[in-house]
Amino acid sequence: MQTIKLNYSETMKLDDMPAVSAAIGFFDGIHRGHQEVIKHAINAAQENQLKSAVITFHPHPSVVLGKADTREDYLTPLHEKEAILESMGIDYLYLIGFTKELAGLSPENFIERFINGLAVRHLVSGFDFTYGTKGAGNADTLQKAAEQHTFTYEAVAKVESAEEKISSTKIRQLVANGDIADAVDLLGHPLTLTGEVITGDQRGRTIGYPTANIRIAEEYFLPKVGVYAVEVLVKGKTYAGMANLGFKPTFQQDAVVPNLEVHILDFDEQIYGEDVTVSWRKFIREEVKFNGIDALVAQLDRDKEQISTYFA
Repeated sequence: MQTIKLNYSETMKLDDMPAVSAAIGFFDGIHRGHQEVIKHAINAAQENQLKSAVITFHPHPSVVLGKADTREDYLTPLHEKEAILESMGIDYLYLIGFTKELAGLSPENFIERFINGLAVRHLVSGFDFTYGTKGAGNADTLQKAAEQHTFTYEAVAKVESAEEKISSTKIRQLVANGDIADAVDLLGHPLTLTGEVITGDQRGRTIGYPTANIRIAEEYFLPKVGVYAVEVLVKGKTYAGMANLGFKPTFQQDAVVPNLEVHILDFDEQIYGEDVTVSWRKFIREEVKFNGIDALVAQLDRDKEQISTYFA
C-alpha cells in the first residue's frame, strides 16, 4: 500500500493519479462498519479493473475545530490505521491534512479537489458521512454530484450489533468501561497499543513480578485504569501477560498520567528498547492501594492465576 499525504493547498494533477475505487471517511478504529464500507470499495475496484483506495483525514476534526488545548485520542493511531488498511489489501491511502481551510470548503469544491482531483471513478461512504463547510455535504449531495461528474457513488447502510449501530463512539464507551471483549467484537480485530519498553523503577523484580514498562508514544484512547489480561507481541512472538494500567498508588502519590507495565508470563529476556504490541483481552480488576508489599504480592498471585486460567 502506498500512502500519499495531501494538503488542502496542494494542486493535484489528474494525469498523475491512478483511477481508483475509493472509500472515504475518518475511520477511527476501522471497526466492522468501516470495514463494510472499505470492502465495497475493494469489490468495486476488482469488478471495474481499478485500484482500491481509502481517502481519510488527520488529525481528527475536533482537534482543529475544538478548543486550543483539545487533544484527540484514537482507537487506531495513524500507524495502526495504515497497517490494518494494508492488511485489507488497499492499494492507496490518501491522507488529507485536516485544517480549518479544509473544513470551510464548500461541498462542490471538496468534490472537485478531492474526488475528481484524485481520479475517483467509484466512491463509497457510510450512510452518515458528511463533508464540506458545516457538514453541508452528505450522501444525498454525493449522489447528485456523481450524476454530474465522472464517478459513481454508493452509500453503505449502517452495520448493527444487538440492534444498535456499530460506531466509534460506542466502542469508546465500551473501552472506557473496560468491556474489552465487547469492544473487540465490534471492532472485528484486536484492540492494541504499541510502545517502547523503557526502564522503570525495577521494583517488580524484587517481588517476583518483573515488568516491562511501556512508553505510550501515540495518542491512544486508553481503557479504564486497572489490571488486564493481555497478549504481548515481542520479537515476533506472542506471550500471555498481566498488565497494570494506572498510577501505582501503593508506591506513588502524585502521578497524573497512567503508566503501563506488563508482567509477561513464562518470559525472562532483556527487552529494553524493544517495541512491543499489547493486545487488551480482559479486564480483571480495579487498581487499588495495598497496605504493604505482602498484600500486593498476594493479590498479584491471584491475578496471575486468574489470567493463566483465562488463557488456558
